[in-house]
Amino acid sequence: MRSLVLASRNAHKLREMRRLLEPAGIAVQELPQGVELPPEDGATFADNAVPKARAAAAAVGGPAIADDSGIEAAALQGAPGVRSARYAGVDATDEENLSKLVREVPCDSRLRYVCALAYVNPDAGEERVFFGDCRGRMARSRAGAHGFGYDPVFVPDATGDNRTMAELSDAEKDAISHRGHAVRALLRWIRL
Repeated sequence: MRSLVLASRNAHKLREMRRLLEPAGIAVQELPQGVELPPEDGATFADNAVPKARAAAAAVGGPAIADDSGIEAAALQGAPGVRSARYAGVDATDEENLSKLVREVPCDSRLRYVCALAYVNPDAGEERVFFGDCRGRMARSRAGAHGFGYDPVFVPDATGDNRTMAELSDAEKDAISHRGHAVRALLRWIRL
């Protein structure tokens, strides 16, 4: 089985990446303790993902992936975007970020999840970025206990019903999510 390191300390992302990649024969390893990742201060999702993947790949001497992802609200001209994890402040919790979005974005207005997934393999000199998105709308109220981040208020178009991302099973979410689309683009490229 091939193996790569995920440049993240987010346990939710690690579980999600393992669900998406391990059935394809790619083991996803945790970022070793002591590896420092650069700050997410880029202007785009890719600007944030690539340096993290480079740092992890350099630290472990092998392939690494990193994603930067977030939510864009049409009512906020694309915000919070790359600041999704810090929307309510630098040390904001998921709950604080979610509460701010609920206060600022009208229900039924357009939302989009975006993911930039960077792959760096120092041995082969490869660096690639893969993108995925998931379009939907703001829920009328929070619902669901699965998922994380903004999932309780994001109603994806792809399901054709009124369930939020937090109400979907892992398999349903992985089939339509921004991260799922980016990972499948990575897998198509790996198999070329």
